[in-house]
Amino acid sequence: MTRPFRFGVVTPLLTDLPSWRDRVRRIADSGYSTLLMPDVPHWQPAPAPTLAFAAAQTDLRVGTWVYASPLRPAWSTAWEAHSLSVLTEGRFEMGIGTGRPGIENELRDLGMPEVPPRERLAQVQQTVATLRDLDGPDLHTPVVMAVRGPKAQALAADVADTVTFAAMPSDTRAEVTAMARGFHATRDIELALHVPVVGDAVAPFMAPPDIDTAALREADSLAILPDDPDAAAEEIQRRREEIGYSYFVFGADFAERLAPVVAELSGR
Repeated sequence: MTRPFRFGVVTPLLTDLPSWRDRVRRIADSGYSTLLMPDVPHWQPAPAPTLAFAAAQTDLRVGTWVYASPLRPAWSTAWEAHSLSVLTEGRFEMGIGTGRPGIENELRDLGMPEVPPRERLAQVQQTVATLRDLDGPDLHTPVVMAVRGPKAQALAADVADTVTFAAMPSDTRAEVTAMARGFHATRDIELALHVPVVGDAVAPFMAPPDIDTAALREADSLAILPDDPDAAAEEIQRRREEIGYSYFVFGADFAERLAPVVAELSGR
């Protein structure tokens, strides 16, 4: 089955609140489906209250992109996610993963214990299981899992509604395509693609600011899209046809530039 396109925007609160609120409303008016918040302590307000505020301003879906499991006790994360589902009347999506590169340094800076990768994945599993218990039979909070290795992929195949592959900047199109095609699930799971670079611009919170955009183009990386909206729309359609991606996540700085693409493709 070919899933219809939808588009999300990672929109950290980096400005004054009125400016950010205006940006959120413009994103909603442009046809994007989901407003997303990163989970980076100290750099911005916490995801949950910020997403609740955004959901009150618009009809957008909201979600985390993504909770870092080593930073959060499983039960409290599940409770927070369930609460957001209730307060947004089913418009919240819980994105969760085992932590971005360098998470060990963040844990040390926060005075928290380092968590081995095996335990991080167990935390994700426990969080999702607790969320399902809290949701009960009448609510289903969608779970988005960021995965890479085979054990994480196997867990996602069992419990996730959407999967995004945690690709590295050096990964080629062929390598990420092989990862996606090698993902096996008995259920219909949405594939999401994290796109941190458009042209030569890099979205805050989505990739290191010093990322080599020329190297991405040379590797034919899926982390980059053309600056031209027509070319971007063509490439997005190619990625669904060849790999199966239907949910594309951009940075907020690209939201207006790619609005024509979203208007053309969303829901198709």
